[in-house]
Amino acid sequence: MGSNFVHLTSRDATPGARYARHLNAAGAALPSETVLGTVIEHLRLEARIGGYEAAEAAKERSERVYALAAQLIGAQPEDIALTESATVAWHRAIDAMPLQAGDRILAAASSYVSSALHLFELRRSRGIEVEVLPCAADGTVDLDALAAALRKPAALVTVAHVPTSSALIEPVAAIAALTEAAGVPLLLDATQSLGQLPLDVAGIDLIVGTGRKFLRGPRGTGLLYVSPRMRERLHPPHPDVRGAVWQSGDLVELAPGARRFETWESSHALRLGLGAALEETLTLGVDAIGRYATGLADRLRGALADLPGVRLTDPAAGGGAIVTFVRDDEKPADTVRRLRAAGVHLVAVPAHHGRWDLERRGLDAVVRASVHVYNDESDVDALVSALGRRTAPVRSSSRTDVIVVGAGVHGSSTAWHLAQRGARVIQLDRFPDGHTEGSSHGHIRMIRRAYPNPIWDDLVDRAYLAWAELSAASGTQLLTTTGGLYARPVGEAGLRGPDCVPVDAARAAELFPGLRLGDEFGAVYDPAAGVLDAAAAMRALRELSLEHGVDRRTGCRVDGWSADGEGVTVRTADGLLRADRLVIAAGPWTGALVPELADLLKVVRIVNIHIGATDPAAVSAPALGPFSVEVPGVGLLYGLPAFDGSAMKIGLDHGPADDPDRPQTPVTAAEAATLLGLARRFLPAANGDVVDSVACRYTMAPRNRFAVGALAGTPQVLVAAACSGHGFKFGPAIGAGLADLALGKQRPDLDFLSPEALGELG
Repeated sequence: MGSNFVHLTSRDATPGARYARHLNAAGAALPSETVLGTVIEHLRLEARIGGYEAAEAAKERSERVYALAAQLIGAQPEDIALTESATVAWHRAIDAMPLQAGDRILAAASSYVSSALHLFELRRSRGIEVEVLPCAADGTVDLDALAAALRKPAALVTVAHVPTSSALIEPVAAIAALTEAAGVPLLLDATQSLGQLPLDVAGIDLIVGTGRKFLRGPRGTGLLYVSPRMRERLHPPHPDVRGAVWQSGDLVELAPGARRFETWESSHALRLGLGAALEETLTLGVDAIGRYATGLADRLRGALADLPGVRLTDPAAGGGAIVTFVRDDEKPADTVRRLRAAGVHLVAVPAHHGRWDLERRGLDAVVRASVHVYNDESDVDALVSALGRRTAPVRSSSRTDVIVVGAGVHGSSTAWHLAQRGARVIQLDRFPDGHTEGSSHGHIRMIRRAYPNPIWDDLVDRAYLAWAELSAASGTQLLTTTGGLYARPVGEAGLRGPDCVPVDAARAAELFPGLRLGDEFGAVYDPAAGVLDAAAAMRALRELSLEHGVDRRTGCRVDGWSADGEGVTVRTADGLLRADRLVIAAGPWTGALVPELADLLKVVRIVNIHIGATDPAAVSAPALGPFSVEVPGVGLLYGLPAFDGSAMKIGLDHGPADDPDRPQTPVTAAEAATLLGLARRFLPAANGDVVDSVACRYTMAPRNRFAVGALAGTPQVLVAAACSGHGFKFGPAIGAGLADLALGKQRPDLDFLSPEALGELG
């Protein structure tokens, strides 16, 4: 199977790849749509029929997980126990060993911190001896030293195939040959190798691994391999009804296979998700996955080697999908924070997570990047580009041109347009990238020319042009034209717009077979309507802003501001910032920062659900496009077709009052049921279950208007409350307008959205 095919099929089927450059597979890889759907599907089944009943219904699929895990490592299903993590698997294996005072355990320097901590406790509580094996020049276990150590009795040798702290790959086959010849059990920690490196159980007695890393399974899953010969030597110290049968009296019979190490209670949904991940891994092939990931990591290694001030820290025996490095003028934790603000996700590994390795090499911490099949060269290039940028922190006494508060679509568009024109920009957001507290998250949004009032037409035209500009700048198609239908009861005034035409229910059915309107409805067809790739747009704005020098500071709360003279002082938790201009695009928190608008801006909770279909084509373009239906007694139902791997989406444009200072809560079963009922009425092809749901916050203004422009009395402070549930489509156009205003250019076309006029016009 070609590496390009491995990548393309995996990236398209990975929802998380739309939102950020995720290079942290060695921490927790992004799951596929199939894995996600498998987990959710079983949880919903449990909710409908009960946990025990759902487990019985999924019994065959649950059993298959053991066979898949065994196939991955060349074992038999009865050799596999499923656990909650690799650490749980480690504990169950080690605690089952008949260790006594004076027993020697030989541990590689590659051992994980949790393994070392457990060994230290066994030394304290049982008196075992822990010996750390010396390393060869290339960083691997010194095989001569191991052979010498095995000349004396030993209870166990433990090695991490790949450590958490580097790309080192231990020579497992050579180590296993030595331990097998000496008759000493070998425990292999395959946490960082399962799914990216081929592995065979030959000569290995125990293997522990996790599902969340290169296997791309859910968190909370792991596995333990126990060889048949090793099972004869181990006795679980805490037998459970899952792994033992209470025969009579105090007679207990352990399960014949590795399941004796399991417990009865577990997450069946997560284990089924692990099964789906294993199946995908085996279908793609570990060899193919490894070739692709190694090639991508090699590209990263080469680029970092040429980057001034960056030092690769992997041992000579490093390879595979992991790359570690440090920047000489920056602590690894700070590097990670800066890169995360740029939308590039990786982690810092501190010395206390691998002292036998990092401390030996004189490293306090390293930055770890790890790629997978859903990554591509653009992700690597984005990391290198972001790493090479070094923006000096702005001191509290310094001054910049413009401060933008908010990193949603309007704040990010404004920051990009300002920086494009040479302005120095600091952008602040109270949450980290990728949060779901506001209203700019999610995969897709609607765009349309159809509007109730001609006063919007010019801004709509500007929006279409602005999306084309952003698409060109990012090299990504962000707008897909599908046409749209907007329905109301016959006789009620509806939308209109350039090239829009009224249609009856029969014609609507011809245009969109996936939408069922009764004769009581009439509609407007907008041929220019379409779908915006919102996730890609937010990522593009973030990356373009950084390329143009925007100083983005996420996780920085703004407590207030004051205007004096022609400047502005902004108070943050990190200190004071000064600027010539301030743009407030804070979404649901705008009212708190602009008190004169607080009574006009009402924050409400909005929920959306994605619904599956037995025939996805019936709810995709051209059978269905963006739509809305004014449902008497219910409200405005809106929806978008299935698009780019996402199931079709619907929601209602009203909801209860919400407090933006409280964490967002998941969509409830009752909220989802209301929307699902409407789907059954208007969307017969959407006949599946709810496969995803998302809650967001709308900031509603009188008559669904916006507030865009300078505040009365403080012209150096501008606001962008482009809200009321239809603001995302205008994001790049609003950003361009605010950049014009902030830099002194007149925009009379935006006067109708002046904050002073909020709610005055129809």
